[in-house]
Amino acid sequence: MDIAVLSDIHGNYVALKQCLEYAVSHNINTFFFLGDYAGELAYPERTMQLLYDLSKEHQCYFIKGNKEEYWLKYRADGERGWKDKNSASGALLYTYNSLTDRDLEFFEQLQPVQEIVIDKMPAIIICHGSPNNVSEKLLPNDMRTIDIMNSVNASIILCGHTHIQQKIAHKERCILNPGSVGIPFFSEGKTQFLILHGKDGIWSEEFISLRYDVDRVINDMHEVKLYEHAPYWSLITEYILQKGHISHGKILSRVMELCKEETGDCVWPDIPEKYWAQAVEENYIDKQIKLF
Repeated sequence: MDIAVLSDIHGNYVALKQCLEYAVSHNINTFFFLGDYAGELAYPERTMQLLYDLSKEHQCYFIKGNKEEYWLKYRADGERGWKDKNSASGALLYTYNSLTDRDLEFFEQLQPVQEIVIDKMPAIIICHGSPNNVSEKLLPNDMRTIDIMNSVNASIILCGHTHIQQKIAHKERCILNPGSVGIPFFSEGKTQFLILHGKDGIWSEEFISLRYDVDRVINDMHEVKLYEHAPYWSLITEYILQKGHISHGKILSRVMELCKEETGDCVWPDIPEKYWAQAVEENYIDKQIKLF
């Protein structure tokens, strides 16, 4: 049997549709989704509808990512703290305001980790970050990663969160990361996922990278005015979609450093836009990308 494993869609319904069409055309009927369904990109309702429609026709397993925790915590805290026209939180606020009660209820019932056994094949653990924490990154050459692999009974851990396709093997166990459907790093503008092949009691992996209409995604961002809601965050997003050689996290870390160096303190999301501008310039992000 074959299973499509998809993670970190981040609202990229264009890329998601491409991945799903590829999987279905290869007679795949089982799908694992590893969290972070919405965020950063335009029309999150289109992503959610694709997922709802797919789950009516195919066997789908969904788990919670850190983004889902963001939406739920923001609702629980009384929808306070995030700001529009703010590079740190504007995209979060845009996405949250686009989500429906149905979406939030769907996120509410998701578990952060599942152990799955299908057709008497070896057990698989699916999670977003790690089996212990949705925001933890399982990285190669890291003793924490090895410790986690040793702590589980399943031979395979499927995780996302890093947005990088990779396999980490240790003894008879491995971690497989399908990369990101929506905003993959180091993908040369391609969308990414994973097909898990099961035969004769053995799982084997096939990493998939596909070309898709990146320009449409960027046009959508302009159409809904994401560059006004989250100016530099959206600029970085566009650069990642086209180039893939930087990350929001790297830029954000530098932004916080610059803010602390000059002001002595920096509290997210109250970060002046000038520090975003400086960090973007330092990282040689294309000047021809226009914010507005």
